[in-house]
Amino acid sequence: MHVSDLPVSAAVREHYRDSGIEELYPPQAAAVDAGIAEGENVVAAIPTASGKTLIAELAMLTADGPALYAVPLRALAREKYESFAELPGVSVGISTGDFDSPAEELGDEDVVVATAEKVDSAIRNGASWVEDLACVVVDEVHLLGQERRGPTLEVTLATLQRRAPGVQIVALSATVDNPEDIASWLDAGLVESTWRPVTLRTGVYDGDDVEFDDGSALDVNVDSGATDDGAEAGGANGDRDTEATADLVADAIAAGGQCLAFVRSRSEAESLAARLAAEDLAVDESAAADLATGIRDVDGTSTGRRLAAAVESGVAFHHAGLVSEHRALVERGFRERELGVLCATPTLAAGVNVPARRVVIRDLERYTGEEMSPLPVLEVHQMCGRAGRPHLDPYGEAVLIGEERTADDLWERYVEAGPEAVESQLTEREALRTHVLSVVASGFADSTAGVLDLLDATFFAHQSPDVDLSGLLGSVVDELGAMELLEVGDDEAEGVSRDGSTALAATALGETVSRQYVRPETGARLIEGIRTIETMTEETVTPLTALGVVCATPDMRGTYLGNRERADIYRYASRHAAEFTTAPDAAEDFEAWLCAVKLARLVFEWGEGATIEDLVDRFRVGPGDVESHVERAAWLLGAGDALAGTLDSEVTVFEAVRQRLAESLGEDDVERRRPR
Repeated sequence: MHVSDLPVSAAVREHYRDSGIEELYPPQAAAVDAGIAEGENVVAAIPTASGKTLIAELAMLTADGPALYAVPLRALAREKYESFAELPGVSVGISTGDFDSPAEELGDEDVVVATAEKVDSAIRNGASWVEDLACVVVDEVHLLGQERRGPTLEVTLATLQRRAPGVQIVALSATVDNPEDIASWLDAGLVESTWRPVTLRTGVYDGDDVEFDDGSALDVNVDSGATDDGAEAGGANGDRDTEATADLVADAIAAGGQCLAFVRSRSEAESLAARLAAEDLAVDESAAADLATGIRDVDGTSTGRRLAAAVESGVAFHHAGLVSEHRALVERGFRERELGVLCATPTLAAGVNVPARRVVIRDLERYTGEEMSPLPVLEVHQMCGRAGRPHLDPYGEAVLIGEERTADDLWERYVEAGPEAVESQLTEREALRTHVLSVVASGFADSTAGVLDLLDATFFAHQSPDVDLSGLLGSVVDELGAMELLEVGDDEAEGVSRDGSTALAATALGETVSRQYVRPETGARLIEGIRTIETMTEETVTPLTALGVVCATPDMRGTYLGNRERADIYRYASRHAAEFTTAPDAAEDFEAWLCAVKLARLVFEWGEGATIEDLVDRFRVGPGDVESHVERAAWLLGAGDALAGTLDSEVTVFEAVRQRLAESLGEDDVERRRPR
């Protein structure tokens, strides 16, 4: 199918031609045949780089009204926003934060790019623009099977279909085992393909050479002194694995390509980058030097200095511990071929668009908190799918690093086997509590029967039609009642709804918790903290008091305590014990309490003017962690203040600290505290 055949404006067709698109890829043409430009629901389960973005654009550009593009990550939202903003004659908005706002200004845009969580929060806050949507595109819909994001995604989709009847749903997915289940749930046509614009071959290194699935082989030169015991410079899988990775990377760059190397952790990404920097893999030395200067200009943290030093040699690392500016610079530098290799954790594979000729996956296990476990097949396939840059590479290669005794297992698990099926995670108790409260607080249901009716429209119900959720729902409703978030009918006169089931209504506290987009458990902790603060003397209520409350909630992503800092944090907690709402000897989980104190201290010191460099060095966290912790604390302080208002409490410390953090998060202040 030719671009000239597309039912879009002449300006858009010309835009595609200027971008080098003359003819549609086979999966794109199949999507058109499935009615993507005629308002039909479509699920496209196709490999990475096979044209999902154009499929989305065709749906949104031909929709009879505004369109929504929902993504799982903020970085991906920014990338898609910039891409869609280039479309002629199309106004594009983006929203990824402000979880207590309906973002009504988005209703003026032709296309809205937002995270699924932002869409969910807008619905909870009564956003009117949701009802006007004509098209909803969901990127990475296979994340329905993810424990944290999946339930939000499926409840949001079920709600959107009720708020905007007849809305077109387009779901984009990596190749999964059961795309027909997702298509059937959404009443959508299925476009399923393994076609790629660049041929991909996948192989396993067995300690000697690489055997690929197309029958070809590749020699790998590893120093005979390399070991498998991790005693030398190599990563957790041993020096031999690291040296094999280094040889594969250098070989790809020497042949004119770029390389992505995936490892299990932040520290491994940095150590591998340091090892590869010794090879001097710069594609363009002048461009690499300029990029390193740009990285140093962002901040003077030790992490930033290590990154800049590696970049000078054409190597970079990428992980969540980097500040967002560093990640953006690295991604841009790699896309523009200023870098030869990027050492990354697996999260990059599910995020932004950074293809390479060769992908090397050194680590195929990771620590789950209890033991080392193999990576999911889908995750490995997504990493492999980054291999092969359209219009730049004649082929793509993905290599899994193993050894003689593991090579056969890796081949069977990751090369021959297909990815896992997507399974709903909605019945996880924590997720169900969150979404039952939001359904009632948003006015979508006023009884247990009404909640069950909405749940019947979810992916879980589609997959498990014979499962009766009423018992689980009943216990979850009781828990929300005990948290003071739901009023649960308990007598014959007032407790029975019109449909004969138990009547439900969100309390004022429940409505606030839902609008503030915090978990019910977090809301309960904040309410308890506010009531405890009311009993404290004015002298003992300080910024640490409010921060201690919010940093102990489930929504404040935790941290860890190193052995060297545990005693210091305990001494700090003891000195300030009167300021915290929980005494050390009253903590249910002492280690978790100490971690909360550490976070409270970190955020407090940021608010007092500490530099990122100082906080990174003293608290042994990444610069990106500092950003994330301060942003989340500011959000939760806002929720605490809103709940204090709902309780008619005179507690004002949450808002006072939030205002201080809001000022400290301002661009000028952040810039001031990034040492050169």
